[in-house]
Amino acid sequence: MERVRVGVHAGDPITLAGVASHLRARPEFQLVGERQFGEAAVLVVCADVVTSEVMSALRRFTENSAARCVLVTNELRQADLLAAVECRVVSVLPRADATGDRLASAVVAAARGRGDLPPDLLGELLSQVERLQRDVLGPRGLTTSGLAPREVDVLRLMAEGWDTAEIAEKLSYSERTVKNVVYAVMSRLGLRNRPHAVAYALRAGVI
Repeated sequence: MERVRVGVHAGDPITLAGVASHLRARPEFQLVGERQFGEAAVLVVCADVVTSEVMSALRRFTENSAARCVLVTNELRQADLLAAVECRVVSVLPRADATGDRLASAVVAAARGRGDLPPDLLGELLSQVERLQRDVLGPRGLTTSGLAPREVDVLRLMAEGWDTAEIAEKLSYSERTVKNVVYAVMSRLGLRNRPHAVAYALRAGVI
Protein backbone atom coordinates (compact mmCIF):
# COMPACT_ATOMS: atom_id res chain seq x y z
CA MET A 1 0.00 0.00 0.00
CA GLU A 2 1.33 3.44 -0.95
CA ARG A 3 2.00 5.53 2.10
CA VAL A 4 0.17 8.84 2.59
CA ARG A 5 2.52 11.81 2.54
CA VAL A 6 1.69 13.96 5.57
CA GLY A 7 2.93 17.35 6.75
CA VAL A 8 2.53 18.59 10.31
CA HIS A 9 2.40 22.19 11.51
CA ALA A 10 1.96 23.27 15.13
CA GLY A 11 2.32 26.50 17.04
CA ASP A 12 4.72 25.01 19.57
CA PRO A 13 7.60 22.53 19.25
CA ILE A 14 6.27 20.08 21.87
CA THR A 15 2.98 19.58 20.05
CA LEU A 16 4.80 19.35 16.73
CA ALA A 17 7.14 16.67 18.05
CA GLY A 18 4.30 14.69 19.65
CA VAL A 19 2.04 14.64 16.61
CA ALA A 20 4.92 13.92 14.26
CA SER A 21 6.06 11.06 16.48
CA HIS A 22 2.57 9.48 16.50
CA LEU A 23 2.29 9.64 12.72
CA ARG A 24 5.88 8.62 11.98
CA ALA A 25 5.39 5.43 13.99
CA ARG A 26 2.59 4.27 11.69
CA PRO A 27 3.50 2.42 8.49
CA GLU A 28 0.72 4.00 6.42
CA PHE A 29 2.25 7.48 6.62
CA GLN A 30 5.35 9.20 5.29
CA LEU A 31 6.10 12.51 6.99
CA VAL A 32 7.43 15.46 5.02
CA GLY A 33 9.03 18.65 6.35
CA GLU A 34 7.52 22.10 5.97
CA ARG A 35 9.61 22.79 2.87
CA GLN A 36 7.95 19.77 1.24
CA PHE A 37 4.36 20.66 2.21
CA GLY A 38 3.61 21.11 -1.49
CA GLU A 39 4.18 17.36 -1.93
CA ALA A 40 1.88 16.32 0.94
CA ALA A 41 -1.51 14.72 0.43
CA VAL A 42 -2.66 15.78 3.91
CA LEU A 43 -1.58 18.56 6.24
CA VAL A 44 -2.21 18.29 9.98
CA VAL A 45 -2.42 21.74 11.57
CA CYS A 46 -2.53 21.96 15.37
CA ALA A 47 -3.51 25.11 17.25
CA ASP A 48 -5.12 25.74 20.65
CA VAL A 49 -7.21 28.52 19.10
CA VAL A 50 -7.66 29.28 15.39
CA THR A 51 -6.45 32.87 15.28
CA SER A 52 -5.99 35.15 12.28
CA GLU A 53 -2.35 34.00 12.18
CA VAL A 54 -3.44 30.37 11.96
CA MET A 55 -5.89 31.21 9.16
CA SER A 56 -3.10 33.03 7.31
CA ALA A 57 -0.90 29.95 7.68
CA LEU A 58 -3.66 27.71 6.31
CA ARG A 59 -4.08 29.96 3.30
CA ARG A 60 -0.33 30.06 2.73
CA PHE A 61 0.03 26.29 2.93
CA THR A 62 -2.85 25.55 0.57
CA GLU A 63 -1.95 28.21 -2.00
CA ASN A 64 0.93 26.04 -3.18
CA SER A 65 -0.45 22.61 -2.35
CA ALA A 66 -3.39 20.40 -3.26
CA ALA A 67 -3.30 18.86 0.21
CA ARG A 68 -6.41 18.48 2.33
CA CYS A 69 -6.13 19.69 5.92
CA VAL A 70 -6.91 18.09 9.25
CA LEU A 71 -7.30 20.79 11.90
CA VAL A 72 -6.69 19.89 15.56
CA THR A 73 -7.90 22.68 17.82
CA ASN A 74 -9.72 23.59 21.01
CA GLU A 75 -11.55 26.52 19.42
CA LEU A 76 -12.69 27.36 15.91
CA ARG A 77 -14.96 30.38 15.67
CA GLN A 78 -18.10 29.81 13.64
CA ALA A 79 -17.25 32.97 11.70
CA ASP A 80 -14.02 31.31 10.50
CA LEU A 81 -15.59 27.99 9.56
CA LEU A 82 -16.35 28.73 5.92
CA ALA A 83 -12.92 30.31 5.43
CA ALA A 84 -11.33 27.18 6.90
CA VAL A 85 -13.24 24.98 4.47
CA GLU A 86 -12.08 27.23 1.62
CA CYS A 87 -8.53 26.38 2.80
CA ARG A 88 -9.41 22.69 2.24
CA VAL A 89 -9.93 21.86 5.92
CA VAL A 90 -11.95 18.64 5.70
CA SER A 91 -11.66 17.45 9.30
CA VAL A 92 -11.76 19.24 12.64
CA LEU A 93 -10.69 17.31 15.74
CA PRO A 94 -11.03 18.71 19.27
CA ARG A 95 -7.62 18.39 20.91
CA ALA A 96 -9.08 16.36 23.77
CA ASP A 97 -10.29 13.75 21.26
CA ALA A 98 -7.15 13.70 19.12
CA THR A 99 -5.73 10.35 20.23
CA GLY A 100 -3.14 8.71 18.01
CA ASP A 101 -5.71 6.34 16.48
CA ARG A 102 -8.34 9.05 15.97
CA LEU A 103 -5.82 11.35 14.32
CA ALA A 104 -4.57 8.56 12.06
CA SER A 105 -8.14 7.73 11.02
CA ALA A 106 -8.80 11.39 10.21
CA VAL A 107 -5.65 11.62 8.07
CA VAL A 108 -6.51 8.45 6.13
CA ALA A 109 -10.07 9.70 5.60
CA ALA A 110 -8.80 13.08 4.39
CA ALA A 111 -6.43 11.39 1.94
CA ARG A 112 -9.42 9.51 0.53
CA GLY A 113 -11.42 12.70 0.13
CA ARG A 114 -13.65 12.22 3.16
CA GLY A 115 -14.42 14.74 5.87
CA ASP A 116 -15.15 14.69 9.58
CA LEU A 117 -16.71 17.68 11.33
CA PRO A 118 -18.31 17.75 14.79
CA PRO A 119 -22.13 17.88 14.45
CA ASP A 120 -22.39 21.48 15.67
CA LEU A 121 -19.80 22.68 13.15
CA LEU A 122 -21.38 20.68 10.33
CA GLY A 123 -24.76 22.25 11.10
CA GLU A 124 -23.23 25.72 11.19
CA LEU A 125 -21.39 25.11 7.90
CA LEU A 126 -24.61 24.09 6.17
CA SER A 127 -26.30 27.20 7.55
CA GLN A 128 -23.47 29.43 6.29
CA VAL A 129 -23.59 27.87 2.83
CA GLU A 130 -27.36 28.38 2.74
CA ARG A 131 -26.96 32.06 3.72
CA LEU A 132 -24.22 32.51 1.13
CA GLN A 133 -26.45 31.09 -1.58
CA ARG A 134 -29.49 33.11 -0.47
CA ASP A 135 -27.89 36.48 0.27
CA VAL A 136 -24.85 36.67 -2.01
CA LEU A 137 -24.90 34.19 -4.87
CA GLY A 138 -28.62 33.85 -5.54
CA PRO A 139 -29.25 37.58 -6.19
CA ARG A 140 -26.39 37.45 -8.73
CA GLY A 141 -27.75 34.38 -10.46
CA LEU A 142 -24.85 32.19 -9.29
CA THR A 143 -24.51 28.94 -7.40
CA THR A 144 -21.83 27.88 -4.91
CA SER A 145 -19.81 26.54 -7.86
CA GLY A 146 -19.50 30.10 -9.21
CA LEU A 147 -21.67 29.15 -12.19
CA ALA A 148 -25.13 30.38 -13.13
CA PRO A 149 -27.79 27.71 -13.81
CA ARG A 150 -27.81 28.35 -17.56
CA GLU A 151 -24.00 28.14 -17.59
CA VAL A 152 -24.29 24.73 -15.95
CA ASP A 153 -26.81 23.67 -18.62
CA VAL A 154 -24.49 24.72 -21.45
CA LEU A 155 -21.42 23.08 -19.92
CA ARG A 156 -23.31 19.85 -19.26
CA LEU A 157 -24.28 19.60 -22.93
CA MET A 158 -20.74 20.46 -23.99
CA ALA A 159 -19.48 17.62 -21.81
CA GLU A 160 -21.91 15.30 -23.61
CA GLY A 161 -20.36 16.24 -26.96
CA TRP A 162 -22.98 18.63 -28.33
CA ASP A 163 -21.75 21.44 -30.61
CA THR A 164 -22.85 25.07 -30.40
CA ALA A 165 -25.75 24.74 -32.84
CA GLU A 166 -27.08 21.62 -31.11
CA ILE A 167 -26.82 23.23 -27.67
CA ALA A 168 -28.65 26.31 -28.93
CA GLU A 169 -31.49 24.17 -30.34
CA LYS A 170 -31.67 22.03 -27.21
CA LEU A 171 -31.92 25.02 -24.85
CA SER A 172 -33.91 27.27 -27.21
CA TYR A 173 -31.08 29.82 -27.29
CA SER A 174 -29.43 31.49 -30.25
CA GLU A 175 -25.96 30.27 -31.16
CA ARG A 176 -24.67 33.71 -30.24
CA THR A 177 -26.15 33.35 -26.74
CA VAL A 178 -24.44 29.99 -26.28
CA LYS A 179 -21.10 31.44 -27.38
CA ASN A 180 -21.59 34.41 -25.03
CA VAL A 181 -22.36 32.07 -22.11
CA VAL A 182 -19.20 30.06 -22.72
CA TYR A 183 -17.09 33.21 -23.17
CA ALA A 184 -18.49 34.71 -19.95
CA VAL A 185 -17.59 31.56 -17.97
CA MET A 186 -14.06 31.42 -19.35
CA SER A 187 -13.44 35.14 -18.80
CA ARG A 188 -14.83 35.23 -15.26
CA LEU A 189 -13.03 32.12 -14.06
CA GLY A 190 -9.80 32.50 -16.03
CA LEU A 191 -10.34 29.31 -18.05
CA ARG A 192 -8.32 28.77 -21.22
CA ASN A 193 -10.77 26.99 -23.52
CA ARG A 194 -13.95 24.91 -23.66
CA PRO A 195 -12.36 21.67 -22.39
CA HIS A 196 -10.93 23.63 -19.46
CA ALA A 197 -14.40 25.04 -18.71
CA VAL A 198 -15.93 21.54 -18.78
CA ALA A 199 -13.15 20.25 -16.52
CA TYR A 200 -13.86 23.08 -14.04
CA ALA A 201 -17.55 22.18 -13.93
CA LEU A 202 -16.70 18.51 -13.40
CA ARG A 203 -14.34 19.33 -10.52
CA ALA A 204 -17.00 21.59 -9.00
CA GLY A 205 -19.38 18.65 -9.09
CA VAL A 206 -22.13 20.45 -10.99
CA ILE A 207 -22.14 18.23 -14.10
